[in-house]
Amino acid sequence: MKVLSYNPDLCVGCAVCEETCSETWFKVADRAKSNIRICDGGAGNLSAVFCIQCGECISVCPTGALSQDKRGVVHVSKKLCVGCLACVGFCPYQAMFHHADQVEPFKCVACGKCVQECPAEALAIVDQDQ
Repeated sequence: MKVLSYNPDLCVGCAVCEETCSETWFKVADRAKSNIRICDGGAGNLSAVFCIQCGECISVCPTGALSQDKRGVVHVSKKLCVGCLACVGFCPYQAMFHHADQVEPFKCVACGKCVQECPAEALAIVDQDQ
């Protein structure tokens, strides 16, 4: 399974990944509409929040809007989602996001755009056993 990987030792907190993500998926430079979030815990302690494709959210969706593809990536079906946000509240990694501008939640799909743009090479797409 392909997943996003983050190295906090290399991250400089520039937010290029967040901006790239929001521009790629939402066509706006709005970090609140990013599928990855860089968090500053203070004193240079940076961390990242993004979907690790665990699939645990799938079972809580009452409409079947969440599914895992053959690569192991979890997707949200806009056609089936009713915006109940059960998945957002359930996600054990807090990696399912919501923005008031849209009904359905959103999450990382390991597309790799942020990896390509990260100037510090703190992100990678890696193979992970399920």
